[in-house]
Amino acid sequence: MSDDNRTLPYPDPDAQHPTLVIPGRTDGTDAVAAPRRRRRRWPWVLLIMVVVLALLAVAAELLTRAILPGVVRSIVIEQLDLPADQQLDVEADGILLPQLIGGRLDALHLSTDSVTLEGITGAADVTASGVPLRGGDLAGAEGTIRIDESQFTALIGRTDLPVDTVTLDAPNATVAGSVTVLGVAIPVSLTVTPGVAEGDLELTPVGLSVGGLKVDADQVGSSLGSLGADLTRTQRICIADQLPAGLTLTGLEIDGSEAVIDVDVDGGIATDPTLLEKGVCPAD
Repeated sequence: MSDDNRTLPYPDPDAQHPTLVIPGRTDGTDAVAAPRRRRRRWPWVLLIMVVVLALLAVAAELLTRAILPGVVRSIVIEQLDLPADQQLDVEADGILLPQLIGGRLDALHLSTDSVTLEGITGAADVTASGVPLRGGDLAGAEGTIRIDESQFTALIGRTDLPVDTVTLDAPNATVAGSVTVLGVAIPVSLTVTPGVAEGDLELTPVGLSVGGLKVDADQVGSSLGSLGADLTRTQRICIADQLPAGLTLTGLEIDGSEAVIDVDVDGGIATDPTLLEKGVCPAD
């Protein structure tokens, strides 16, 4: 073979074509990729725990509100010796769970469309504050009692007024009856403005008619003597003996055809049985 056609040697591959280094590789074998950074999961876990606790709190609150009215209703009916089927609505203010933990309710509302206490029947609405759940006196309580004309008639029946019927027409009440003068029954109608004074009912005369004729109060007083004086003077009526001793009258006004009586309730009525008994009127 001639020298003109010499075979050239292959180039050294390492010299002309250097091996490229692939990131992540350290040799000719497959390299293991670097592990990814794990995301922190604790904020999500915390959020889920908060949501679960909130749902449990809501469920407990709803359960408490469902159970509490029945418990309170049973206690009130038992203490006041009311019929087992007595209608009585119970509602508590605020969020109950913290109050139950603290052992005292901020405010408790009791209402009924008709209840009979010591012979008086009417609608009642009472709000008690600071109600202890483990026994003890109330911080206080107040409410209203609404009675119709027949019940109001029974309340003032012991006055010196001739009371046969009573008509309520805000803001006054008209008492109708008859008086006997020289053996003759004379119809009398007296219009009064009801109120409360020192826990007693107070009836202040504002109009008078005798035999269907409107007359001046001074004329009646002079012509009928002591009877006329009784008709025209302000009447004070104690009804403490018709109400539980723990109730005190604080106000009275006529609303349409009903009498609305405001009462203050002694906080000790929750622990003192004597306050549930009839009160006492002073001797005449």
